[in-house]
Amino acid sequence: MKPLDIERQSFEIIARELGGRKPDPEVDLVVRRVIHTTADFDYFDNLVFSPHAVPALQAAIREGCPIVTDTTMAMAGINKRILARFGSQVHCFIGDEEVAREAKTRGLTRSWVSMEKAAQTLGGCVFAIGNAPTALFAISELVRAGKLRPRMVIGVPVGFVNVVEAKEEILSLDIPHIVARGRKGGSNVAAAIVNAALYQMVKREE
Repeated sequence: MKPLDIERQSFEIIARELGGRKPDPEVDLVVRRVIHTTADFDYFDNLVFSPHAVPALQAAIREGCPIVTDTTMAMAGINKRILARFGSQVHCFIGDEEVAREAKTRGLTRSWVSMEKAAQTLGGCVFAIGNAPTALFAISELVRAGKLRPRMVIGVPVGFVNVVEAKEEILSLDIPHIVARGRKGGSNVAAAIVNAALYQMVKREE
């Protein structure tokens, strides 16, 4: 089977297994894309969207707003060719030597310091966090201190330690967000959410 045929059939299976359950039309493609990426139907209930989150994400991309990830895996998974069509780029500072030195000096994770660097150098960007709860805590601290106003926070880290708490912290803030409540998530989920928004934007232009 060709890749497009496989994808089409996969989405047909997803629709069939969801049965009568249908996400809100505004977030439908994001929910289905995440389920397609993970084969996990729990995301139908786990994904939490602030009001008009998907249009807000798409508006930020159209304006060329940079996207910052916490892992190179999430960065690699985002469709950069389509992103470039809208004048946007994706960045990841986790491997930055300056970030590594500062994290060691201050006794913080590189994920935390990389969020600080993103806020300082890129301003109110889109954050796509799929691995590090400390990245979400850093974003929260910057927001509460008035040092950052994100255009969007995609908070979907996976794991057991501080993951649930970090996501709930983002949900407690008055900022645009897409969050996977609970322990589930991952860099692939963060990339899938961005890509779902991108694919919908391209489809509308065709």
